[in-house]
Amino acid sequence: MSPAEHNNADNHLDENINSRFNNKENGENLDALNTNDSLAVLDISAADSIDDEILESFYNREKLLKVMIATLDYIDERINHGLTLPYFADIDSEIWQEKTKALDIYITDALEGQELNLEARGKDYATNILSYPSDLPAAIIGLMPTLPLGELVICHAVVVREATEQNKTVAQHISHLLIHGILHLLGFDHELGQAEQDEMESFEIAILAELGLPNPYL
Repeated sequence: MSPAEHNNADNHLDENINSRFNNKENGENLDALNTNDSLAVLDISAADSIDDEILESFYNREKLLKVMIATLDYIDERINHGLTLPYFADIDSEIWQEKTKALDIYITDALEGQELNLEARGKDYATNILSYPSDLPAAIIGLMPTLPLGELVICHAVVVREATEQNKTVAQHISHLLIHGILHLLGFDHELGQAEQDEMESFEIAILAELGLPNPYL
């Protein structure tokens, strides 16, 4: 069973849990999309309770790849202007930018989400997203042709509920959560202080704007 199948998370009370990044069994093939010299590989899997209609409507790989690539392209541009990635500070920026980036996403339901969140964080409720940074040594990453960002777990029922509460479409909320989660996988953490929160939110707002999506904090 995937590490993702043991964990879940929350948009408002999310936290990075550094764990060893493992490959997971998956019947789907990896798809790659190359845009503006930024190569991204995205693997999406789901609990049996998540039907194909939900996956196709809300977690279409092509759509999520666009969000992933927009995030990576934005980060690359910021790196060109001196940004340091907290979890990849020991990797030369040119090596970072040249490598293919890989991301795993696992979609689950509220029942499993509650169990996973309790196991991972001691929180007895279903939450929406949790990031698992790859946590691999820089020396190893430097030798790998593909740079694993880590894994994100999404509880669809919570995402739908939150989107309704926040007067957003589900697709908008998923896009925001995906950007938010990827930034956590890179080491950014809004819980460290106001400056870190402002920085992370500014990144999210800018990336969403590039995608033609509104500021989620208004």
